[in-house]
Amino acid sequence: MSEKCSSIQFLSHHAKPYLGVIFMQFCSSIMSIITKIALTQGMSQHVLVAYRMVVATSLIAPFAIVLDRKTRPKMTLRIFGKIALLGLFEPVIGQNLYFTGLKCSTATFTVAMCNILPALTFLMAWIFRLEKVKIKSMRSQAKILGTIVAAGGAMCITLLKGPILEFPWKQVRILHNQSETGTHNKEEHITKGALMIAAACFSWSCFIILQAFLLKSYPAELSLTALMCFVSSVEGTILALAIERGNTGIWLLHFDAKLLSVLYGGFVSCTAYFIMGWLMKRKGPVFVSSFNPLSMVIIAILGSLFIAEELFLGRIVGAIVIVIGLYMVLWGRSKDQSPSGLETLC
Repeated sequence: MSEKCSSIQFLSHHAKPYLGVIFMQFCSSIMSIITKIALTQGMSQHVLVAYRMVVATSLIAPFAIVLDRKTRPKMTLRIFGKIALLGLFEPVIGQNLYFTGLKCSTATFTVAMCNILPALTFLMAWIFRLEKVKIKSMRSQAKILGTIVAAGGAMCITLLKGPILEFPWKQVRILHNQSETGTHNKEEHITKGALMIAAACFSWSCFIILQAFLLKSYPAELSLTALMCFVSSVEGTILALAIERGNTGIWLLHFDAKLLSVLYGGFVSCTAYFIMGWLMKRKGPVFVSSFNPLSMVIIAILGSLFIAEELFLGRIVGAIVIVIGLYMVLWGRSKDQSPSGLETLC
């Protein structure tokens, strides 16, 4: 009996990271669908980011105050300035660009494009000498080639179209929801969306690089997250007020997808930060990033089911090429843990 209980405990312990990362991907996928609906209904992406970070701050701050009260490092003006810059890169700039790209394209397209992030971050880390590259090493060659392949996949997913892939449930949902969701974006918006998403990935890469330096001087991850959420909520509100000046009605929320996207988005932000930190310590960044393509599959199904998104064969090919590049970079990094502290590279 004791052996059976120990086996169950062993399986439960080893299953937790997999259940955690799948749960995170599923929650993020649902968030993308809800956000797409809210944006289609006319919500400002700038107001969404501001509201979302206010909710995230409200949820995570009490935990940071209580749990880090004995271990929180001393705050200095220099560290606070870095936190302000960190919050500016992500979520203020990064999420504003990401949601603008989402507004111009589809949820599936947006998530597929975001798989270039590990390759782009590796490239920036190499430029800033945070990532060591040996040209003659097979793993270094895989990282370089994977970055090139991911970039080529991003071009394919933007430029290629091809025939539409049909789903057995899609036509029913289009008949009921096509007029409401308006997901048939004009083709020229896809290019704009791709550029916005690529710029968002660049901003996120800057965030990851700066975070690597900041964690050395301020290692309290929970407090750092709470401070970043607070500062970014202030910065995001100022940005939204500047862009949407004179349009006070854009700030009003009702009991619809807009309010749901704000509340659920804030919840997902807090949950994702916690789960990613927990997984990083136990499994490392490669484990977390290796599950990113799962969200593409989830969103492709949910998007076609609930908001009648179209899937084109050419863009599926481009997404597959990006995923190949992603796994080449991850394989190259799987046994290369940089001593620079860049633990969240992927």
